[in-house]
Amino acid sequence: MALFDTTGFRLIEQGLDIVNQTKRVISHNLSNVDTPGYKCKYLSFSGVLKDKLNASENAKFKKELHLSSYIYSDNSTFDQPDGNNVDSDTQQALFVKNALLQEALINQMDSEFTLMRSAMSRQ
Repeated sequence: MALFDTTGFRLIEQGLDIVNQTKRVISHNLSNVDTPGYKCKYLSFSGVLKDKLNASENAKFKKELHLSSYIYSDNSTFDQPDGNNVDSDTQQALFVKNALLQEALINQMDSEFTLMRSAMSRQ
């Protein structure tokens, strides 16, 4: 619907996509905290942001970004003798940070709806 096809809504939608994918990656890390040899994974937010900015500059060649291609493994740290490098405290902190970002995006969406309702009620 064209009513919701604004820059604000598109940015919020893309932000929520990234937040949800990040939540899945962190959850996967936490569920594998005791798996021998498991390497912690992260979503490259800067890579996603760079590609989305490039796509928005070249709007006629819009492409859907597959966020799974921005996930990388941390192969540089070994926290446990079994080769697993998931630090549950770090992952839980990242989970909380991600939840706060999600809440901020939802609040921003609510503000967009409030602005629209206000504009429509003055007609």
